Amino acid sequence: MLVEVKRISKKELAVVSSLDVAATFEKNHRDVMESIRNIGNSISTAEFSALFHLDSYKASNGKSNPMYLMNRDGFTLLVMGYTGEKAMKFKLAYIKQFNAMEQTLQGKRIEREKGIAVRQSLTKALQQSTENERMHGHAYSTYTNCIYKVLFGMNAKQLREKYGIDKKENLRDYFSEEDLRAVQSMECLVSGLVDCGWGYDQIREFIRQNNSARIAA
Repeated sequence: MLVEVKRISKKELAVVSSLDVAATFEKNHRDVMESIRNIGNSISTAEFSALFHLDSYKASNGKSNPMYLMNRDGFTLLVMGYTGEKAMKFKLAYIKQFNAMEQTLQGKRIEREKGIAVRQSLTKALQQSTENERMHGHAYSTYTNCIYKVLFGMNAKQLREKYGIDKKENLRDYFSEEDLRAVQSMECLVSGLVDCGWGYDQIREFIRQNNSARIAA
């Protein structure tokens, strides 16, 4: 059984697949799919879309087959009729996994909110320094790329390629909670150094050494 985080309609959600449910509860996947479609026939399209998302998987023969991803409420609705001691144990195990994943997502949301204030502080520090003018208005992107390079070994463009996203999407939505904390910590440090009058080359070398010391600790 596997509850995982998937990006659906630009939102990260804790979901489980109909394929996984079928395997765990020892059901035929076609029957599980039919049960989900029956749920869809009994509720509105909007209600169904809030619970289930049509996706696909590649079978052993290489053929792409349909499956559904469902959130906690969709899962609960689907397995409501699954009875027996074994089924109850599986239900409880899934609920624990959903709780863990949703807690992880909540942690990311909190870090993203904290990150907004930190980025604003760095932007303000750069605007009040001579760096932004010297870099022809590109100080924030330059320093951001420097931070990403130090932390992840890649700049923003390379990270977007890694995650398969374009400039319309926010790169930090794809960072883990730990990555977000690391970026915030580095941006706080850089902001303070800019306020102290340090230049780009001096800051870049300092944060490289600082990160190396952190990793070695």
